[in-house]
Amino acid sequence: MNLTLKVWRQKNRAAKGGIVEYKVKDISPDMSFLEMLDVLNEDLLRKGDEPVAFDHDCREGICGSCNLFINGRAHGPEKGTTTCQLHMRKFSDGDTITIEPWRANAFPVNKDLSVDRSAFDRIIQAGGYVSVNTGGAPDGNEIPIPKEIADRAFEAATCIGCGACVASCKNASAMLFVSAKVSQLALLPQGNVERKARVENMVAQMDKEGFGACTNIGSCAAECPVGISLENIAILNREFLAAKATSNNLV
Repeated sequence: MNLTLKVWRQKNRAAKGGIVEYKVKDISPDMSFLEMLDVLNEDLLRKGDEPVAFDHDCREGICGSCNLFINGRAHGPEKGTTTCQLHMRKFSDGDTITIEPWRANAFPVNKDLSVDRSAFDRIIQAGGYVSVNTGGAPDGNEIPIPKEIADRAFEAATCIGCGACVASCKNASAMLFVSAKVSQLALLPQGNVERKARVENMVAQMDKEGFGACTNIGSCAAECPVGISLENIAILNREFLAAKATSNNLV
């Protein structure tokens, strides 16, 4: 396939960015989207031009690093798929593809298509963990958990922190991400000790980072590559209200 790429180029956070058009030829439909970008960068290097910066790591749909906005959609046109899992067979010969970074004040652009998502890390540091004594591994049956609860916690834990929810939301809200992390621990007995402080601290950090408010549009869940449910936002709201009503209101 021969394609026209319209790629966002930005030298650094302080620089003004813009769309630059490139042509790529002989792209195999079996290539992943990131492999196609590798081909583009090899062409640029041969010409003596600077390659396009973009984030990636595992290329297996696990790490959430491949955060690209493709033709106006987070991770591209295929539902339930990260950018690295998107294959070029989803496009046609002669297509024009627009590639941009996530758009959110809390995700500043480092360079080109690479964004700083460390705001998510700081939210996790604020409370997305459990404090337990280290030592030998406990017996698997020591804390019995109903299968329904374990399944719901596991579904919330599948969040890969890619930021597609933020990029897809008109308010750049991080509620789906935060709710997945809160729900995962709130549903399990291991998370009960810090339950109230956790949700207060994580929501406070989310607001501090500059993410917008949730207005229940649902675009976050629609574009989430791993299918995190909006039900988690309802759980987060209940946890937060309960914490504010009964805790020491640490935040």
